[in-house]
Amino acid sequence: MYIINTYIYHVPTKIENKTKQSTIISFYIKGEPLTRKSRQEAILDVNCETRRIVGLVVFLTSLKLSGLHVPKCKCNQTIPPWVVKWSWNRERMKMSFGLTFRSAKGRGIANPSRQCSKGSTELFVPASPPLDPEKVKELQRFITLSKRLLVMTGAGISTESGIPDYRSENVGLYARTDRRPIQHSDFVRSAPIRQRYWARSFVGWPRFSSHQPNPAHWALSTWEKLGKLYWLVTQNVDALHTKAGSRRLTELHGCMHRVLCLDCGEQTPRGLLQERFQVLNPTWSAEAHGLAPDGDAFLSEEQVQNFQVPSCVQCGGRLKPDVVFFGDTVNPDKVDFVHKRVKEADSLLVVGSSLQVYSGYRFILTAQEKKLPIAILNIGPTRSDDLACLKLNSRCGELLPLIDPR
Repeated sequence: MYIINTYIYHVPTKIENKTKQSTIISFYIKGEPLTRKSRQEAILDVNCETRRIVGLVVFLTSLKLSGLHVPKCKCNQTIPPWVVKWSWNRERMKMSFGLTFRSAKGRGIANPSRQCSKGSTELFVPASPPLDPEKVKELQRFITLSKRLLVMTGAGISTESGIPDYRSENVGLYARTDRRPIQHSDFVRSAPIRQRYWARSFVGWPRFSSHQPNPAHWALSTWEKLGKLYWLVTQNVDALHTKAGSRRLTELHGCMHRVLCLDCGEQTPRGLLQERFQVLNPTWSAEAHGLAPDGDAFLSEEQVQNFQVPSCVQCGGRLKPDVVFFGDTVNPDKVDFVHKRVKEADSLLVVGSSLQVYSGYRFILTAQEKKLPIAILNIGPTRSDDLACLKLNSRCGELLPLIDPR
């Protein structure tokens, strides 16, 4: 069974020096790809791939039966500025080639809902009240009036992708366990602590790296493409904004998908390190006892004792994920860069952050000094509620796709 997210758009196509409108239907696949294994994407062009006409006719007929309107793109873009998102009756949409179409309810955003199963999504999302239509209107007005919007995101935007956070009431790491995140000083000074961390990371990496953006990530990416979002600052290290296509982005605390040598500064992709782990530990295995917000799994001390940790291939130095651990500080140049982006903005929206950590909170103080309007979307109280002109206690993935950034 495949879960497929789809959209349809019309673009000009040149055939024999004549420009005509081509209807293109794109399938985005969760699971194995339909045709292209590397990109997990298959595109049906009605004009060029007549052998797939039958499947297209079936699909378009289903659209008509469902009473859905498929809009035409108003500009000559490969990716349309606005995409319609819909949900289907599973049985009616089961096609002869065994595919099931599904998409979340709500207004459209580009490439929506490549998301985790509902079970893993619900597990780490705190309880929230139903959407308040008046609050939605207030946020819509806030976004409409913003011309240079800066958005700062925290762990709360990624819980709906199945990644746990630290502080959420009843479901965060602090509420569920007595475990605490690793401290920078401990990691740097202790080889056994580095061994324990990397063993846990080795077990947790396949799942952590497979998490996909949810509708909130896709919405912000769309806002950027439409010129509404001036800059995006994320406190997260999961690379989900990058996967969603955000480019005007600062990863304040780094990214788990990169590895840094503490001695020579060499950077390597985390996937390559995973391969080195496998070579050094061909017979080592361990069963995880839960996952932490930063992608490492919970293991016992006995499980990690025989785990072998590689050194930097350039200098033989100590390897560390390219992230800011607790107790460490953000690079001053990066802090100055973000301060400049805040001062250039005309409004600031916080998404999914309690702002308890000063590394993010300081930018709220800068926005207040510049008298920028501040809106906060977060389930539960934050450190800056008294500084915001608008506070919303809703799920990011439910609310953001409802906002029209145009």
